[in-house]
Amino acid sequence: MTKQKVLIFDTTLRDGEQSPGATMTHAEKLEIAELLDEMGVDIIEAGFPIASEGDFNAVSEISRLAKTSTICGLARANFKDIDRCWDAIKHAKSPRIHTFIGTSPLHRAIPNLNMDEMAERIHDTVTHARNLCDNVQWSPMDATRTEEDYLCRTVEIAIKAGATTINVPDTVGYTAPVESADLIRMLINKVPGADDVIFATHCHNDLGMATANSLAAVEGGARQIECTINGLGERAGNTALEEVVMALKIRGDIMPYETRIDTRKIMHISRRVATVSGFAVQYNKAIVGKNAFAHESGIHQDGMLKNAETFEIMRPEDVGLAGTSLPLGKHSGRAALRAKLAELGYDVADNELKDLFVRFKDLADRKKEVFDDDLLALIQQNDAVEDRLKLKSLRVVCGTDGPQEAKMALEIDGDIHEVTATGDGPVDATFNAVKALFEHTARLQLYQVNAVTEGTDAQATVSVRMEEEGRIATGTSADTDTVVASAKAYINALNRLIVRREKSAPGEDIKGVSYKDVGV
Repeated sequence: MTKQKVLIFDTTLRDGEQSPGATMTHAEKLEIAELLDEMGVDIIEAGFPIASEGDFNAVSEISRLAKTSTICGLARANFKDIDRCWDAIKHAKSPRIHTFIGTSPLHRAIPNLNMDEMAERIHDTVTHARNLCDNVQWSPMDATRTEEDYLCRTVEIAIKAGATTINVPDTVGYTAPVESADLIRMLINKVPGADDVIFATHCHNDLGMATANSLAAVEGGARQIECTINGLGERAGNTALEEVVMALKIRGDIMPYETRIDTRKIMHISRRVATVSGFAVQYNKAIVGKNAFAHESGIHQDGMLKNAETFEIMRPEDVGLAGTSLPLGKHSGRAALRAKLAELGYDVADNELKDLFVRFKDLADRKKEVFDDDLLALIQQNDAVEDRLKLKSLRVVCGTDGPQEAKMALEIDGDIHEVTATGDGPVDATFNAVKALFEHTARLQLYQVNAVTEGTDAQATVSVRMEEEGRIATGTSADTDTVVASAKAYINALNRLIVRREKSAPGEDIKGVSYKDVGV
């Protein structure tokens, strides 16, 4: 059976980054873009160039560095956005402008345009984009709640104006699979010129049907799926790349479609996105969750021992997860550490390996065995943030008799400061100590602790999300001491906030364009 090609359009760096708290640094965006390129993503939506100088620079640099992926930038339906987008992506080997406007009655009311006025704007802006770039994608935002006749009318206008891809977004995750397929099928059958363009599907997960809706749209004739790593995205998230790709791979018997994704790279990029975004992957998440290939039930374990296919429809190796986890110990050398890191998807430079080896040895002295997940937690602590605050020492007193106490030494801009603070528990006392040494108004939005591996000597990975005057930053850290990990994560988040405070005004980007208000 000949399989038809389905393009994978990844918007982790645009729609995914719009999740509150998921903002990535410049270096992190470049790293994720490189991993997406290497994995075989067809189109990378690298950002929204007019949102800020930082976003423009990231999109521009990604455009220059991309090897095989088409690089796409997002632009609203106005000439200024489109020109700025083109300036950012024009250096790519394969650039794409993605412009959009909300076509549903609710969204038409926002710019206060009637149907004819909006139709004219669609024609003018798509034409302008096509005059700049021969690869133009157009999206009728909130398409699934747009009147059918008007949706057909606007799609036809966009095609005649030069759009080469028509994306049909389920912006609020409202539709159901049968509707998703019927909508694509209807547009292909009714709109003149539909045979000359690619139809895409962009689904949100508000009702938990994003993956199902995307696959149904493919059945209806869509040949591009818009998605994100780990399903990252606004509200309940977007279609998860790993889910649609593996569904097409495993169920090719009923869905004769294929992608060019190297699925063996899925687990590595999933972990990196989780780390840089601060959004941990839930344990029972399909494909990439910690329990996705774990079996505890006696019946399941017995079946797995006899034939893995009894309870696994795909191999762990298919998504880049090692079939076995061979722990390292305090007697392991640099060569073994480098080999294990390479197996996990990390090619580290000599100077980075030197630093990691010191911390690996320190961890190995405190743990009997250092597992794969321990190493991942270790390497993920290498952060690109320029630290103005550094934890030098921490000693806590805790127990049933309160209040708990934390004695901390913190390096601030090169100077050591010490304080003893109390709180309702050791973590609260530790955070109070940081506040006493470095005054700030940031509010703690999230505090999350996960054990990296099993046992009482397991490392704890702590994620902290903080908000200050509209700016949101996430910090993560890992340590065998949960309180120490908490302190480092809290300080890491503060360092990120400091950087953002210095770069932009509260609640908005440099140009005053609200990034968080943009959606497709």
